[in-house]
Amino acid sequence: QVQLVESGGGLVQTGGSLRLSCAASGRTFSSYTMGWFRQAPGKEREFVAAITWTGVNTYYADSVKGRFTISRDNAKNTVFLQMNSLKPEDTAVYYCAASRKVAVYSGTIYLDKEYDYWGQGTQVTVSS
Repeated sequence: QVQLVESGGGLVQTGGSLRLSCAASGRTFSSYTMGWFRQAPGKEREFVAAITWTGVNTYYADSVKGRFTISRDNAKNTVFLQMNSLKPEDTAVYYCAASRKVAVYSGTIYLDKEYDYWGQGTQVTVSS
């Protein structure tokens, strides 16, 4: 069982930066692939970024590539999402998620339904 708590959301102007954190409970955090997803009003939840349990491999949606960076600190049971050059279209509730069964070769790493544990979400609002 893993419990996830996101923090770091807020209101920022276009071009600004935010750093989201996701604190996880449980001693097996380091064995989970961690993902960030987001959901804007009236839209489906979408993949943002993911990082494998080693932290070596990272994956990004095309819309955030080059602007967002996902990282993790297994010693602190925390995963981060550094968001730079924010745009109004980045406005959404951001969720972190954990899974031990997703993989890039199967494409499941990009699918929210394949993640087992979710945080409550943190709101990010980018003003124009």
